Amino acid sequence: MAFSNLIDRRAAADPGGAAVADGTQTLTNHALFGRIRACAVQLAANGVEAGDVVAVRLTNRVEFVVLLFATWRLGAAVTPVNPALTEPEVVRQLKDSGAVLIVIEDGSVAPTDVTSLSVAQLRVDVPAPPKESIPVVDPSALALLIYTSGTTGVPKGVMLDHSNLDAMATMGRDGLGVGSDDHCLLVLPLFHVNGIVVSVLLPLLVGASVVIADRFNPRTFFDIVAEHRPTFFSAVPTIYSMLAALPDNVIPDTSSVRFAICGAAPASPELLTRFEARFGFPLVEAYGLSEGTCGSATNPVEGPRKVGTVGKAFPGQEIRILGPDGAVLPIGERGEVVIRGANVMRGYLGRPEATAAAIIDGWLHTGDIGHLDADGYLTLAGRSKEMIIRGGENIYPKEIEDILAADPTIQEAAVIGVPDEKWGEVVVAFVQPRPGRTIALEAVKARCKEQLSGFKRPTMIHVLDALPKNAVGKLDKQSLLARAMADMVGD
Repeated sequence: MAFSNLIDRRAAADPGGAAVADGTQTLTNHALFGRIRACAVQLAANGVEAGDVVAVRLTNRVEFVVLLFATWRLGAAVTPVNPALTEPEVVRQLKDSGAVLIVIEDGSVAPTDVTSLSVAQLRVDVPAPPKESIPVVDPSALALLIYTSGTTGVPKGVMLDHSNLDAMATMGRDGLGVGSDDHCLLVLPLFHVNGIVVSVLLPLLVGASVVIADRFNPRTFFDIVAEHRPTFFSAVPTIYSMLAALPDNVIPDTSSVRFAICGAAPASPELLTRFEARFGFPLVEAYGLSEGTCGSATNPVEGPRKVGTVGKAFPGQEIRILGPDGAVLPIGERGEVVIRGANVMRGYLGRPEATAAAIIDGWLHTGDIGHLDADGYLTLAGRSKEMIIRGGENIYPKEIEDILAADPTIQEAAVIGVPDEKWGEVVVAFVQPRPGRTIALEAVKARCKEQLSGFKRPTMIHVLDALPKNAVGKLDKQSLLARAMADMVGD
């Protein structure tokens, strides 16, 4: 199967069938096919060729989907860019990816000298005569370049080829039982692999359709559900927590929804149980990461769901638990989660050493800690990495610490994640002044605002005379967490 010509096949088989819609437009298979062909012609006219990378910095909208398939039609790859990133962050991604073109929202400005197109400039019909080539079908061709920060604080480009996407979408179909009668509501941002794979590629692969929701608002979300009557959607625990907190007199019509997927961050068993009891459809907790093309384990939609676990391996994948010596641990013993399957990434762009450390003998080492039960259900116990997950967004302390430490008044910085009822975790920083200097917190906050996306910025910055260290001289972040928690109780 090739996603580069999937819409061609949908248009030929069912031209009038629903394909994708957002708040302003609805496209049938035939209309989507026409938009993709026109966009591919325009991209080619702007110099995009097979093997190139196109950056897409858009909010969730139909044009994002068009650009995905148009780029793939040419044999090129897409690197999604979070619209919330600062200019230095965008520039860094464009340079690292080698993007030859960036597509941006109307009224925004491309931050570099890379060729840019705005949404208003995107062509919606093919000029006559159409000058296009046959879609490039190459399973080994790079399809997506997803940027995810590492423990070093330097974002890495996760390389996913078409065989990865094909494998993951097929696994999703078989593991979740999604078919042509389904109708997906896209909730998560399209700059995440979850939004692209689970909410676009999976439904389009099986002959289903997609509606792109407006920006999430808990007060209007169920109105969208009632209007479009989706059968499933995928979101993060923060969203479900906000919906579960709606007043008791909110009684929405959820009769169309078969299930919803909960992933990207741990969810409490209490939230899963309370949500299902109130709204009448199951939350299927799942687990995965960008390096595994989104999903590696899920509780079944039909079958035993074990609250507190993230389910069993998707069909076609294997999960093992390894000890510190790399040996496979028996059932029930806790160790590092490793996965294997056709969904495992090609590697990190331009980082062979990081790739070799992450993929060993075909097994992706996740850095997450967990154990398997006798039925193969995975329970996560924590993260060996220091990653913070705020509302489903992955945040790595080192990136923030480096920016804080660049302030001339700061000697050292430590960043931790502190539990938060709404967001799951929030960022809290501790800084130590340089000898003889005084830290101006407003200036530090201004630095963070300039160089960090909003979700990465510390909610609190504490100034300490000295940051605590352990016996070997490393930062003692556990004591900082205990201090932060004590401060919360004191407040």
